[in-house]
Amino acid sequence: MLHTTKGGVPFPTRSFFWITYVAASVIAFSLTVMSPTPSASSQGHVRDGEDDWQFEEEYAKVHKDKSPAWGIAPRGGSMRRLPAAAPPAARAGNLGFSTGGAKDIGNFRENIARGFLPLPTDVTYEGLFYDYSFETDAKCSGNTLFCPTYSTAVSDDPFTGTPEYFLSVGLASGLKASEFHRKKLNLLLVLDISGSMSAPFDKYYYDRFGRKTEQAAKDGESGKSKLVAATTALIALLDHLRPDDRFGLVLFDQCAYTALRPRQVADRNMEAIKGHIRELHSMGGTNLDAGLSLATTLLSGTREKSNDQYENRIIFMTDAMPNMGDTSDKAFLARIQDNAKARIYATIIGIGVDFNTALVDKITKARGANSYSVHSSTEFRKRLDAEFDYMVTPLVFDLSLAFQSAGFAIDAVYGSPEANAATGTLLRVNTLFPSPTNEEGARGGLILLRLKKTASNPTILLTATYEDRGGHKEQITQQVHFRTGGEHSDALSIRKGILLARYATLLREWLAAARTPDAPSETQGAGGKRPIDPSRLGDWERQSRSLEVSPQQRAQFIRFRDYFQKEMVSCQDGGLKRELDVLDQLGRKKPY
Repeated sequence: MLHTTKGGVPFPTRSFFWITYVAASVIAFSLTVMSPTPSASSQGHVRDGEDDWQFEEEYAKVHKDKSPAWGIAPRGGSMRRLPAAAPPAARAGNLGFSTGGAKDIGNFRENIARGFLPLPTDVTYEGLFYDYSFETDAKCSGNTLFCPTYSTAVSDDPFTGTPEYFLSVGLASGLKASEFHRKKLNLLLVLDISGSMSAPFDKYYYDRFGRKTEQAAKDGESGKSKLVAATTALIALLDHLRPDDRFGLVLFDQCAYTALRPRQVADRNMEAIKGHIRELHSMGGTNLDAGLSLATTLLSGTREKSNDQYENRIIFMTDAMPNMGDTSDKAFLARIQDNAKARIYATIIGIGVDFNTALVDKITKARGANSYSVHSSTEFRKRLDAEFDYMVTPLVFDLSLAFQSAGFAIDAVYGSPEANAATGTLLRVNTLFPSPTNEEGARGGLILLRLKKTASNPTILLTATYEDRGGHKEQITQQVHFRTGGEHSDALSIRKGILLARYATLLREWLAAARTPDAPSETQGAGGKRPIDPSRLGDWERQSRSLEVSPQQRAQFIRFRDYFQKEMVSCQDGGLKRELDVLDQLGRKKPY
C-alpha cells in the first residue's frame, strides 16, 4: 500500500519491488512453503566439485520466468575479500560455558556510536556478560561435563545505599578445551536478500522514506550495504566448514528460494558458489516466515536424528524486519521450538545498525538458540576463527537450579534468556554453549542471582539438574553458607557480575523510559522529526531516533559513572573502560 504525507503526497513504506510485484507474489506464495523440485542439473549424480547453484531457476519457477537480475545492486562497491579462515588455535585449560540467547550487545554499541537511540532489547544481560570473562574457580573431577561453582556477595545499591545480596553461578566444566572437537554439521543457511538489505550498513533503511540524514563515515565499514556485509559474513562462515560437513542455502525476499540443496562441502565447487553469493542483489519485501519454512523443509529431509555424528542447525543472516507472511513473534518462536524438538537448532546473525533485536530477543529463548550481530566484517571473521565450533555446538540442555533456603529466596536473575521464568526457588536455563577461556576465566561464564533475605539462616542448598546432548541426565547438589554483615564478595567474578548487571539495568530503564509514547523529545528522527508516523510501519520495521537523555537520566549516569569507575579498578578488568566511555558520552549528552 501507499501512505501519504500531510500534504497528500504518496510515498512507499515498502520497497519498489514489492509494490510492483505484490500480485504475483500472492499467487506464488504457496510455492514457498514446499520444497522446490530439484532442477534438471541437480537431479543427476553430483560430480566432485560441481557448481550446483540453482537460485535463478527457482526464482523463475516462483515468478513465472522472471529474472532476478534487475534487483537493487549491492551498495558500497564490490565485496572486499577477507583472508582465508585461520586454523583453530590450540586451546589450553578447561572449557567454560555460556548461556544461549544473545552473544553480544554490538547493536547497542553501534547505535550509541552513531548517535542513534538503541532499543531496550539491544542490551541483554547475557549479551553483556559474554563480552567479559569470569573466573569460575572450578574444581571439577575427571571429565565432568558441567560443574557449577558458587560465590556470594553483599553490595550496597549505589543510589539508595541499601544492602543487596547476590549469589553467582559459575558455568564451569571438567572437559579439557584441547579435547573439544565439534561434530560434523548438517547446516541450512538462510540469507535475507529483501529490499531493506540494500541500505548502508550504518544507516536505517526506513529513514529513506522521510527526511534523509547523512552521517560522516566513521570507519571502513560505512557506506557498505547490509547485503554486502551479510554475504561477506556468509562466505567467512563457509570457510569454516569441513569437507564432510553438509550445507544448503535458502534466499528470501517476499518469497523463499532454494539456492543450494543440502550436500557435502566436498561435492561442491566452493569458489564458484562464493562467486554466486557475491553477485546477489537485494529486492522485494521481507518474508522471514517463508525462509524459515523452506529451510525447515529442506533440513528436515536430511537431518540426523542422532547427535552422535552430526549437529543440525539453521543459521539466519538478516536485519530481522519482516513485513510479509506471518510476522508474529509467537509464530516464529513456535516454529523454532518445534524444530528444536527435532534437534534442529537456530542461530540468528543480525546485520546492520537497524537490526531488530526486539524480535530476535523473543525467538532465541528456544532450546539450542543463540544470536550474534555483525558491525564489522573483519571483527566477525576474527570471531568465527575463535568461536565457530562453539557457536554451533550446544552441550548442556534444560539446566534447572533448585534453590532451598530458610533465609533467602531468588529475587531476580541476570545473564540468562530465561531469567523471567525464574521463581523464588527455581532457576531454568534452556541451553549452555561451550565458550573460550583465558587467564581471566570463561567468556560469559556466569549467571547472577539477586536474593531476598527472609531470615537469618545463612544456609542454601543448591541442586543443579541438566541433560547432555545424548539425553542423559545428571544432578549435582552443593551447600553454600552465605556470609552476611557488611559489604563483601567471595571473588572478583561476582563483583564484576554485579557491576555489569547494575549497568545493564540502568541502560535498559533509560531506554524503556525514552521510548514511552509520552517521553519528551525535541527530535524524533536522526536529522529532524520522525519521517513516518510509527503506526504506519510494520511491527518490526525500524526508523532511527536521535540519542536523547533527560535531565534526570543524565544526572543518574553521572552519579553511576563514579561508582562504576571505582568498581572497575577493584574488578581488575581494563576492558570495562568501554562501558565507562559510554557513561561519559551519556553524561555529557545535552538534556532535551
